[in-house]
Amino acid sequence: MLNNLSIINGGFFNDNRGRIDFVNEFDLSKINRMYFITNKKVNFFRGWQGHKIESRWFFCVRGKFEVKLVEIDDWKNPSNDLEPKVFILEEENPKVLYIPKGYVNGFKSLEKNSKLMVFSNFKLGINPNDDVRFESDKWQ
Repeated sequence: MLNNLSIINGGFFNDNRGRIDFVNEFDLSKINRMYFITNKKVNFFRGWQGHKIESRWFFCVRGKFEVKLVEIDDWKNPSNDLEPKVFILEEENPKVLYIPKGYVNGFKSLEKNSKLMVFSNFKLGINPNDDVRFESDKWQ
């Protein structure tokens, strides 16, 4: 799994006490840090950013996100015609999107106050030259 883009499906359980959301197949042993992202505006596209070395996992804690991913063919001069893969992450359908190294991502919240939890396999500052960014309209 650690070399291929993938979805790790979860689920939920309801009873008279409330609800439990889970993604039991998500292996946290590779995780070194986590953080949250909340966009100021709905439908604001935040991208493109990616990593040559770092891998990340996305989980929607609240609301709904559209996540686009592009596998980079050349980090210095990527093709303009690369086709983004599109995923929807939402609070009501628990799942984790695994993004291996070699991809850039962009995303937008589809609902107000949506919150994305991001996990990384590297601590902050370990690979300072690994953060790569492209213009937000590059693969729109």
